[in-house]
Amino acid sequence: MANSAVKTLKRFEVTEYNTLDYENNIDPDGNLLNTINDNCKYYTNDQFNSSVDLGHFSLIHFNCRSLYVSFDQINAYMKTFKHQFEVIALSETWLNEEKGTDFDMVGYHLFYTNRGKKKGGGVALYVKSALKCKILDSMAVAVEDMMECVAVEIEMEKTRNIIVACIYRTPGSNLQCFKERCETLIDGLNDNKSWLICGDFNIDLLNQRNKMTRDFMDVMSSRSLYPVITQPTRITSTCATLIDNIYTNEIEKTANSGLLISDISDHLPIFIIHKNAFKKPKELDQIKHVRIRTEDAITAFCNDLLKENWSGVYVKDVNVAYDTFLKTYKSLYNKNCPVVVCRKKINMNVEPWLTKGLLKSCKRKNKLYRDFVRYRTKATEMKYKIYKNKLTSLIRQAKKDHYNLRLKESIGDMKRTWRILNSVIRSRSQHARYPDFFTNGDKILRDKAEVVNELNSFFVNIGPSLAKSLETQTNEAGKIQGGSKILQSMFLGDVSENEVLTIVRKSKNKTSTDCDGIDMMIVKKTIDYVVKPFTYICNLSVQSGTFPEKMKTAKVIPIFKNGDRHKFDNYRPISVLSQFSKVLEKWFVQKLDNFIEKENLLSESQYGFRSHKSTSLALLELNEELSSAIEKKQYTVGLFIDLKKAFDTIDHSILLSKLRDYGIRGIAHDWLSSYLTNRNQFVQLDDEISDSLEITHGVPQGSVLGPKLFILYINDICDVSKVLQFILFADDTNIFCSGNDLEIIIQNMVCEMSKLKKWFNDNKLFLNWNKTKFMVFGNRKTNDLVTLSIDGFLIDRVNEVRFLGVLLDHKLTWKSHIKYIKQKISKSIGILNKVKGFLEITTLQTLYYSFIFPYLTYCIEVWGNTYKTNTNPLFLLQKKVLRILHKANPREHTNKYFVLSKIMKFKDLVNLKILLIMFKARNNLLPTNLQRFFVLIPKNDKSRKKPEFKRIFVRTTLKQMCISIYGVTLWNNLDDELKKCATTDQFKKMYKDKMLKSYDLVS
Repeated sequence: MANSAVKTLKRFEVTEYNTLDYENNIDPDGNLLNTINDNCKYYTNDQFNSSVDLGHFSLIHFNCRSLYVSFDQINAYMKTFKHQFEVIALSETWLNEEKGTDFDMVGYHLFYTNRGKKKGGGVALYVKSALKCKILDSMAVAVEDMMECVAVEIEMEKTRNIIVACIYRTPGSNLQCFKERCETLIDGLNDNKSWLICGDFNIDLLNQRNKMTRDFMDVMSSRSLYPVITQPTRITSTCATLIDNIYTNEIEKTANSGLLISDISDHLPIFIIHKNAFKKPKELDQIKHVRIRTEDAITAFCNDLLKENWSGVYVKDVNVAYDTFLKTYKSLYNKNCPVVVCRKKINMNVEPWLTKGLLKSCKRKNKLYRDFVRYRTKATEMKYKIYKNKLTSLIRQAKKDHYNLRLKESIGDMKRTWRILNSVIRSRSQHARYPDFFTNGDKILRDKAEVVNELNSFFVNIGPSLAKSLETQTNEAGKIQGGSKILQSMFLGDVSENEVLTIVRKSKNKTSTDCDGIDMMIVKKTIDYVVKPFTYICNLSVQSGTFPEKMKTAKVIPIFKNGDRHKFDNYRPISVLSQFSKVLEKWFVQKLDNFIEKENLLSESQYGFRSHKSTSLALLELNEELSSAIEKKQYTVGLFIDLKKAFDTIDHSILLSKLRDYGIRGIAHDWLSSYLTNRNQFVQLDDEISDSLEITHGVPQGSVLGPKLFILYINDICDVSKVLQFILFADDTNIFCSGNDLEIIIQNMVCEMSKLKKWFNDNKLFLNWNKTKFMVFGNRKTNDLVTLSIDGFLIDRVNEVRFLGVLLDHKLTWKSHIKYIKQKISKSIGILNKVKGFLEITTLQTLYYSFIFPYLTYCIEVWGNTYKTNTNPLFLLQKKVLRILHKANPREHTNKYFVLSKIMKFKDLVNLKILLIMFKARNNLLPTNLQRFFVLIPKNDKSRKKPEFKRIFVRTTLKQMCISIYGVTLWNNLDDELKKCATTDQFKKMYKDKMLKSYDLVS
């Protein structure tokens, strides 16, 4: 063996090779890399679908040159393929945080790296949701004036993981530095994994004479990364370059690669099919259970209801009666409107405005583009561009007509309006998907059945757990503070068929289904045919004081709020109650409201869920009180209390005890006791349903009766202290105390809050000290070290707080709130800018009233009458909106557009809102706490100018801006014709007409 080896070695030493033989033997291209797929070619969409198998791991790369511009095209283009790509890579996304990066694609997770300071650049990866992947932070880099990179690692089950990276190199950047940076990134990769590195490198591989190009290729080759694209990716009539590419370290696993002929940008999309042995995830299909509800089906349903013999309903047991009614109703519903399964691949959707003719024209355009790429002559380029421009114009008009019609149909339905806008401009999937796993504390849940049961348990036990943690004084629980029992008792009476019909017809046209699969839309269409048996059930329920058991089940849908999608804490339970129970509840609420008003049960400080009261009136009272204190050179300390899960912690026994003292006794009390007890709920996540659990605490959320019961429960809090002033809006509890000495105010606060804390504990309401804040109002200098400590809890002092949806600052300047709504309106204007090209003026105006006007007018009577320098930015934004609506020049005068659109200017909106409050004050329609700020002058004591309200002299500008001063002046100077209006609607119309005429005169 040894001699043989020596002879062989000597033979190698003496053998002479010619150069060609030597290279043939050691050349990696001939001996190792000969498996490289050099079949890279161009494909039309039809050619790709018919000849390329996407049965393996697939990646496609676009240089999109602004995702804001090209997302719709890319999204629509991806739907033309028979199957989805596993990864969609994008370079030159041009994303930035100011404009937003919300570009969700159905069935994919988005990862991206944006350019830092300058515009342009940016890279992104869309990875199929079914794939397990994680972002590689070490490769998520953005180097100024050089490059951006994003990378993910995709976990494979039966083979090694795949690392996918997308890189964009800034044109003209130093190639040596870029090469060194790429080398550093690549050196950090694991050789035991498959790599696919794609992007726009702005290095023309066709120009091998360039030394830096060769050096870059050497760097990639040194890590066994080889390009799979060998044809030009950017083609013009004057040049063709290969600057986009995909590099892989497993070239033998490249089943196919090539370029797609598409004119989304001036770079052609490139792709690779990678033969990685993994179980290909199933295509994400839209599997829906759809109920057949055609007009014929509903008519047949109604006819069957009309023919039905309801004798089984007319029994003495309400539960038997309702069970029989519901069983019959559901049986006939399922018979005539059956549920069918619809299955449709989400990537096969065709844009609804693309007719067969337009789709045929798109194919013709693609053929012309293919001819241009093939021949690269001026003639073929011109022919393609003329046809493309004409087709683009036709598609834009078709899209414009489609969305104008859809948005007009959605007027008044904001949910539907946003759904339409989301599908067009915000690029968000219409149905938010739940994550693949959830966390509850340290527990990780992946099984969906386990998730829904844990979620249900989490939601059900929030209230009892908090209530159990409170120290309670049982002898005080259930007693009404500072008040005597109401002697009169609530009387219910009978339910009439007309009352049932009126309640149903006034209900909103909601399509959310309850636990029985019934929605309010179908109830409204069939109520005339079941009103007799259902009214009988309602009367039986009222007369027996029993709420039907089948009406007590709630379906809970978890809705994501914010933060980590995997955590239970970040989901809000939305309860969908029985549709028929809502009708019975609304009837009871009408009776309850009448009794509350008649007996004057509720505190004047409670503004929530009451007729003729609102958040704006609550804020008006606060503003008047605070400004009056500042006028008197006093301090005011405000305590903004946060109650944790207040609706969930209510103790039923305490509530029922209070209701009895408020005069809700006998049958009414029995009915409410039955309504509250033995309730249960289940959680539904997609098609997965949890077991039902009993609800032992709280009032039913999603009901109309629940909030009414809550404000009765918390009503006596105002009697706990005679020193403090309360302003309540349901569970939003806010306390104020004024005086000349700040230290005494703090002492009073501490003393009174100890009483309040005991009241909260007795009533099983949990104070969240971490979110409870206090503020010292006024212009006088205060000691910044002033603190407020209650029972050992140090309350945070702030200079700004959100109060009933308005940002309140300690000097009442309203600057914070104006800044906030300015940001909101600016974003809404961005939406208008995106859609103005394909929407009519009337539709754009509808959108203005839908999501800009509400920001401008919410509680505007409180904060709108401040310094002009504060509010002028809002008026400038309003004028910008008018120019968008009418497609006017940025500096064009807007008076004529206000008139054409019949939109009032910001200041006139403020005045109108204030005058409407004055109209109510004049007719004594304001709550007592507000009415006292307005003094009407007796008729025999009027001057020649006939002012109606007495005006009080004030010292400070802040008080002069308040409605009690400014509003009085505004009303007293009003035309007599306006003062004679009989209704607020008549007043609004007449005032608006007057303002629009004044704009017309100015222009």
